[in-house]
Amino acid sequence: MILMQTAIRAGIWQGLLTGAATAPELEAVHHDTALPAPDVTAVPGRPGEWQVRLPIPPEVLSEGGQVILIRDRASDQTLAHVTILTGEPVDQDLRAEVDLLRAELDMLKQAFRRHCVETAG
Repeated sequence: MILMQTAIRAGIWQGLLTGAATAPELEAVHHDTALPAPDVTAVPGRPGEWQVRLPIPPEVLSEGGQVILIRDRASDQTLAHVTILTGEPVDQDLRAEVDLLRAELDMLKQAFRRHCVETAG
């Protein structure tokens, strides 16, 4: 499955998910805290494509960099991350950089685990 961001409008992150025959069960996580699940709806006339919408809760907005991970519950695979930077410039906020690195590391770990499973045997 691939989830690509298409827009952020009025506090709602939007994306297009491809490669799933049925609607996947997604979850959103911020600092290891579960957020309300993203809405997943079929794109009319385009089998295997799903519109994903995630309202960004106001409580996740605070100084610095914030990263929300969107994951597939069944595989625990991170499909996308939403990065929000507020307040002081990013170059002065080491926490924002660390959050971005954590999100990237999580995606790499999932890809490595998937590779190990696929090549084992």
